[in-house]
Amino acid sequence: MKTEFTLTQLANPDIAEADKILRACVHCGFCTATCPTYVLLGDELDSPRGRIYLIKEMLEKDQKPTKEVVKHVDRCLSCLACMTTCPSGVNYMHLVDQARVKIEQDYTRPFTERALRSVLAMVLPRPKLFRASMVLARLARPLAALLPSTRNQSNPNLLSRLRAMLLLAPSRLPAPAPQGGNVFPAQGPRRGRVALLQGCAQQVLAPRINQAAIRLLTRHGIEVVLVRDEQCCGALTHHLGRDGDALARARGNISVWLGEADRGGLDAILVTTSGCGTVVKDYGYLLREDAEFAGPAAKVSALAKDISEYVSGLDLPAPQERSNLVVAYHSACSLQHGQKITQAPKELLSKSGFVVKDIPEGHLCCGSAGTYNILQPDIASRLRDRKVANIAMLKPDIIAAGNIGCMVQIAGGTGVPVVHTIELLDWATGGPRPGLN
Repeated sequence: MKTEFTLTQLANPDIAEADKILRACVHCGFCTATCPTYVLLGDELDSPRGRIYLIKEMLEKDQKPTKEVVKHVDRCLSCLACMTTCPSGVNYMHLVDQARVKIEQDYTRPFTERALRSVLAMVLPRPKLFRASMVLARLARPLAALLPSTRNQSNPNLLSRLRAMLLLAPSRLPAPAPQGGNVFPAQGPRRGRVALLQGCAQQVLAPRINQAAIRLLTRHGIEVVLVRDEQCCGALTHHLGRDGDALARARGNISVWLGEADRGGLDAILVTTSGCGTVVKDYGYLLREDAEFAGPAAKVSALAKDISEYVSGLDLPAPQERSNLVVAYHSACSLQHGQKITQAPKELLSKSGFVVKDIPEGHLCCGSAGTYNILQPDIASRLRDRKVANIAMLKPDIIAAGNIGCMVQIAGGTGVPVVHTIELLDWATGGPRPGLN
């Protein structure tokens, strides 16, 4: 794709990167076949290729984002299926992230939307505040029936978004998980030492996931540390275009993780929420221009691993007998497209005795995508229903996924139990049967 940035513009490292990304695009349109919003809406501007044109014009002419541009960029899930499909290696992730930052800085949204985004950015990364909000949402959930449906709203309003928020609230909250500063020693000879990202929403909604990871890891000789003063990885605010907040959180985590590595050594920083893992692995890029943190950020990105990546190297013992439970494996977008991890979770489950089945249209997003199922509830619910219908074709006993957002989203549309992959692996190697939905 031809670009016409000026030399002055290209002096900006972000614009120089955008120019490189744009020039890699050859207009082939392969991305449209795997883009969830294009598949649903059939609008070229709701495809990666269409958004690339909009972003190019906005950046090249240094224009203030228009309402039309904002609408189509907001509808992007950042599922990154287009990057898996693209034969030219276009890094759409870094381009759309840059567009979101520009929109956040240069576009004035309606007051109610600004307020909602501010609340999400304040509450979701803070577990104590998020827990309190979930208690209130649970009490207010009966009011959801009085709010307008999210269906067929191409431009959702505040009330429909509030309805989506209330419907996502769980009926009960589990007890809080162990906090940062705890160390879980290896059972038997120590084979390794890792930090486990505590997460923000996950530690409130499903602390059982990290507890299963800790049991499995320590059972197989790995010491696990929950690092003190760790905070949200920054993914939630990063995808809202609030890079100042996201990068501040990244710097904070880099400092405490590398401090822990210096004190006791770390073989890896493990992540059980693939949406977080994709961003942590990108710290090196996000802070590449930061003289103080570029090097440390690259070190952290190199240490970061999805839990399935790390467990694949532990050589888990084969079960004495197969369970014959049919597991529909949902490959989270952030795992299959963002981190290119596709086989490891399925191989682990299969070797642990489960009958693993791929979900038809497995490349399509379930509609969770961080805060997307709140901000774009109509598209999100249509994608969820499509995902659930595809899962139903398999007649599974259980659904496994590697991302809490996907788990909550899918569970909202099916009665089939939804658990994390690590919970099944823990169960198969001596841990308790997973708690369900």
